[in-house]
Amino acid sequence: MKKINNLVLAAIALAASIGMVACEKKTMTTSDGIEYTYIKEGEEKPNNGEFVVYHFTAKTGDSTFISSYEQPTPAYLQYNDTLEKRSGIDEIFLGLKRGDSILINSTAEKVFGGGELPPFLSQGQDVTISIGVVDVLEEQVFQDYFNDLAAANQKKQSEEAVVQLQEDIKILEDYIAENNLDATKTESGLFYVIEEEGNGPEVEEGNTVAVNYTGYVLDGTVFDTSLESVAKENNTYMEERPYEPIEVQVGRGSVIPGWDEGLQYLKEGSKAKLLIPSTLAYGNRQASEVIKANSVLIFDVEVTDVQK
Repeated sequence: MKKINNLVLAAIALAASIGMVACEKKTMTTSDGIEYTYIKEGEEKPNNGEFVVYHFTAKTGDSTFISSYEQPTPAYLQYNDTLEKRSGIDEIFLGLKRGDSILINSTAEKVFGGGELPPFLSQGQDVTISIGVVDVLEEQVFQDYFNDLAAANQKKQSEEAVVQLQEDIKILEDYIAENNLDATKTESGLFYVIEEEGNGPEVEEGNTVAVNYTGYVLDGTVFDTSLESVAKENNTYMEERPYEPIEVQVGRGSVIPGWDEGLQYLKEGSKAKLLIPSTLAYGNRQASEVIKANSVLIFDVEVTDVQK
């Protein structure tokens, strides 16, 4: 385990050292014209089957648009000398050695190999990529390393979720009070309001139900709806999509946890409002331009059909 702990320290040191200026810099050019510079060049090449663990950042000017340092684990690739190098970027990544620190300055077109670019980049835009190899690991050491990182990250997320849930509950309680809602709170932190009681069968786990819905955040901004009229009213209408109730198999994880739980308080014909803390929605990840990280969500739902 000492080696694994040292890897974590190496990753931290790498973040500080990647931008250091070495006495001698070696500049290379790939077959498609991408120039890259070794800030520090390693010597030990990986063997087939070994894993190259690395960190990287990609920037346009001073703006970072992707960074492995913001992810729970570093990036990695399993080395195989028969892998096809389809672009200059492939040449660089498949040539990484233990100890490498590399700086790439090129255009978005070359970096992405002439393929489709992210919408925020143009073909001729300058892109800077910094790569630093954390280590080269045999498969078992690699598995132990990532299992340790995954366990630590899961523990951290669980602890953060407990705190976030309490914050979300307070936000929802304030919203409910401000809007004079007669809401019921469940043990999980979900709130629901029965606006119209249905007369049909109760929704139970495993049932397939049809649901009309409108989803929005606390300020009222609608991010999705199955109702054409609502979509048009809120400028979210898309001509190519059907506007009709969606089918959900309840309690099977096909929807966010707040839906899986909330639908089970309803009957066929029920109309309700589900007020969902972020921990029962998309958590700490951003799901869309409207649904930011740790967003509390509200859904107006109508159960139109229940199949047992």
